[in-house]
Amino acid sequence: MATDGFTTCLWFDGQAEEAAHYYVSVFKNSSVGRVVHYPEGAPQPAGTVLTVEFTANGHKFLALNGGPEFKFTEAVSFMIFCENQEEIDYYWAKLTEGGGEPGPCGWLKDKHGVSWQVVPDRLDAMISDPDPAKAARVTKAFMAMSKFDLAALDKAYAGE
Repeated sequence: MATDGFTTCLWFDGQAEEAAHYYVSVFKNSSVGRVVHYPEGAPQPAGTVLTVEFTANGHKFLALNGGPEFKFTEAVSFMIFCENQEEIDYYWAKLTEGGGEPGPCGWLKDKHGVSWQVVPDRLDAMISDPDPAKAARVTKAFMAMSKFDLAALDKAYAGE
């Protein structure tokens, strides 16, 4: 694993390898790297997966089978900026399938409990528009959404 930049470590309870393959299947520019197994005398049975290095959408991750002590929370989430409704729909469907949970305002949890925000790439520009009426309409519209509806946001922005 390269030591430059940042690598995000995700703690799992036995699902590290499954999770790495899952995330690689969701994102372009992704691959699974080295898999390290627990040695004899470790807290898990020898030969079970300890860590899995993987890249998802060009970002480096390490999936760790650390045990049941820690769980994911919404305090940390990964943001996916989407340029169109097709991308929003794709990521929403892929990340909620198999037990994921939709949440409010573009947030969701995947089947492993990791939180994601699937967001239109132009949302920030819309809600920070110098025209406060435009920003307020878009904010009101997205606060009522689970998965973002880009056409509805565009209509709110335009005042329709």
